[in-house]
Amino acid sequence: MAAVAIHQFAQCITCHAWSPDQSMVAFCPNNHEVHIYKLFGEKWERVHVLQKHDQIVSGIDWSVRSNKIVTVSHDRNSYVWNQEASEWVPTLVILRLNRAALCVQWCPKENKFAVGSGAKTVCICYYEKENNWWVSKLIRKKHNSSVTSVAWHPNNILLATTSTDGKCRVFSTFIKGVDSRESGASSSSNLKFGEQIAQLDLSFTWAFGVRWSPSGNTLAYAGHNSMIYFIEDVGSSPSAQNVALRDLPLRDILFVSEKLVIGVGFDCNPMVFTADETGLWSFVKFLDEKKIAPSSSKYGSQFSEAFGKLYGQSKPAINSDTVESSRPRGGAHENCISCIVPLRKPGDTIVRRFSTSGLDGKVVIWELDGHH
Repeated sequence: MAAVAIHQFAQCITCHAWSPDQSMVAFCPNNHEVHIYKLFGEKWERVHVLQKHDQIVSGIDWSVRSNKIVTVSHDRNSYVWNQEASEWVPTLVILRLNRAALCVQWCPKENKFAVGSGAKTVCICYYEKENNWWVSKLIRKKHNSSVTSVAWHPNNILLATTSTDGKCRVFSTFIKGVDSRESGASSSSNLKFGEQIAQLDLSFTWAFGVRWSPSGNTLAYAGHNSMIYFIEDVGSSPSAQNVALRDLPLRDILFVSEKLVIGVGFDCNPMVFTADETGLWSFVKFLDEKKIAPSSSKYGSQFSEAFGKLYGQSKPAINSDTVESSRPRGGAHENCISCIVPLRKPGDTIVRRFSTSGLDGKVVIWELDGHH
């Protein structure tokens, strides 16, 4: 496993997404714009700048089948962008939010997308052809704080959320006229919109980065207390495991396969978790071997560097004794990794390549070896 490409696109990146053929990448350089770069030979060139938001863009998702880009922002708005000739044309989404939109994800069938917000609500958005706009149905009064991430179940009906109230929840998003009764599992499609299937109280801290396994049998999310949680058979008879990290907290996770998860976060280095034959999850290793080396540094520098990562400093803080930093720099990422995205084509169940982006302004492409 190794980083196969490192691209310095900006000083800081809040989120990114790839085009269906993976020839273009869209990202927010920590402002109100979305920049789209295209690969020409071996050089990336900026081909589009999407300008419609007036505050930081906090979420981007690029649909694989329909080639649509959805963006959300702290300005409480969302737009769906369609490519017409050489231009990207925005369509307004009626979110009805009074706080920032924080995250967004297309559902597997791409007829809906979910938006998490600081208004303690989740917007399930769908297209109204007669009005040529996207409208939303809101899941209200379920969260006690901001919704930090959303994840669609493979059946296109169930949605998992994490929140800064420390809880992970699973809801039904069945919308009459948009979803068919056969579109998901029979038990899921018979539930009403917004009905809560499960509430997981495993973390006592902020929760981030929720994801389903490819089969939808396992749910995982991260806590700000340096824990990652794995739940099997959500809804019927759930069983939960937690893995405590000795390092800094995770911000996002990705199921590579049913038994392999990659976690990224404040340690600036992707972490690998696997499940054994009995289903027991454990931490295996860091992906970026460059950054794993013996260090003779003192505790003071380890402490100050950890604080530097937590508070977004791009360079490690050095104490008055000018000792070496706790871990050698020069790895793929130099600051907190905030986003991990699979690089796969429709129908793929196992991820061989994925990308990460973070507060150092880099997008890094990773490739897994054949053992996974």
